[in-house]
Amino acid sequence: MNPNVQSTRQATAADTTQTGVAAADARAADAGAPAELASTILLNVNGIEVIYNHVILVLKGVSLCVPEGRIVALLGANGAGKTTTLRAVSNLLRAERGEVTKGSIDYRGERIDRMTPADLVKRGVVQVMEGRHCFAHLTIEENLLTGAYTRKVSRGEISASLDKVYQYFPRLKQRRGSQAGYTSGGEQQMAAIGRALMASPNMILLDEPSMGLAPQIVEEIFEIVRDLNQREGVSFLLAEQNTNIALRYADYGYILENGRVMMDGEASSLAENEDVKEFYLGVSSGERKNFRDTKFYRRRKRWLA
Repeated sequence: MNPNVQSTRQATAADTTQTGVAAADARAADAGAPAELASTILLNVNGIEVIYNHVILVLKGVSLCVPEGRIVALLGANGAGKTTTLRAVSNLLRAERGEVTKGSIDYRGERIDRMTPADLVKRGVVQVMEGRHCFAHLTIEENLLTGAYTRKVSRGEISASLDKVYQYFPRLKQRRGSQAGYTSGGEQQMAAIGRALMASPNMILLDEPSMGLAPQIVEEIFEIVRDLNQREGVSFLLAEQNTNIALRYADYGYILENGRVMMDGEASSLAENEDVKEFYLGVSSGERKNFRDTKFYRRRKRWLA
């Protein structure tokens, strides 16, 4: 090839890449990302609206960012829109007759809201569904191996990934030959996360990891999430109703209510916010009251006033 033509093509490709990154940074800034983090944004959700069955408006302009190597929590009550947000990112809405009608979703500066879920897995975005959804008739190890189905690598690399999962989840190694349907809820949740790890992800969308589990198991799973984040560099966007534990392990948080982001900030700041304490952590700064004498909240949430 002519050296001049080759250098021209390289320059054009570099310009295109820089333009895409600049556009992604601009959208991240619009979504409220701090300026110093704009260039490290892994996932950028910018003003999306989601409608089910062409009628039901669930998300109303949701914007959020996940910096690379961070744990970001989506908080809120049941029905606030947390699961819908995760499914919008992973493009699983169509299975439930939902669609993103406005806004954009970028991953590493690339629009992904029109890609298939399989394409996203190949790019490193994997969702762990609410309720675990293991294959009950398969063994734990067979469940884990399904997570590597899309990887075009050697058996040796698959075996190495499996060993790594067993290092993080030693209990799964003990139960590797047991049918998943006969294991405990905590073991199934570990298997679901381990299955996601087998896809060698850069980002895991984790939906309600504490649901239906004993507090000790919940602590164990969140400790593993932290280890995966710190040792493997996996970024997490996790939806969680258990605000207390989510804010302990997350770096940043967004509070959803009725399909809108009503508050966001560093996890430590949200944990100290009086409204968050009262309405999500069950801690009031006032004196203790008899529930029977209290018909209304002591004050309205500031963001609803």
